[in-house]
Amino acid sequence: MTELAVGTHLHSAVGPVEVIVVRGPSQPLRVLHAGAPLLGPGEAAPEAPGAVEAAGAQTLLGKRYIHEASGLELLCVKPGPGCLSVDGEPLPVKTAKQLPASD
Repeated sequence: MTELAVGTHLHSAVGPVEVIVVRGPSQPLRVLHAGAPLLGPGEAAPEAPGAVEAAGAQTLLGKRYIHEASGLELLCVKPGPGCLSVDGEPLPVKTAKQLPASD
């Protein structure tokens, strides 16, 4: 399992998706893309990767994906089909904070 330290660049074994760890988790996690584990720097994809899952699911460029239970935050730097997940739970896109209204 790849260590999820801040700044770690991870890539998908089954697609073009690449992410960077913005905030590390509080406990060890296994992060998946399209059902396959994300690979760390220097790790090669298996010879015969599986097919990318469900049409319509996308990992979007420049979006931050969070796992609230652990504090993990990932930034997508290369988009592609398939979604990011932790233990079968899809990671939601982090929403922007509402700015206070000015008078």
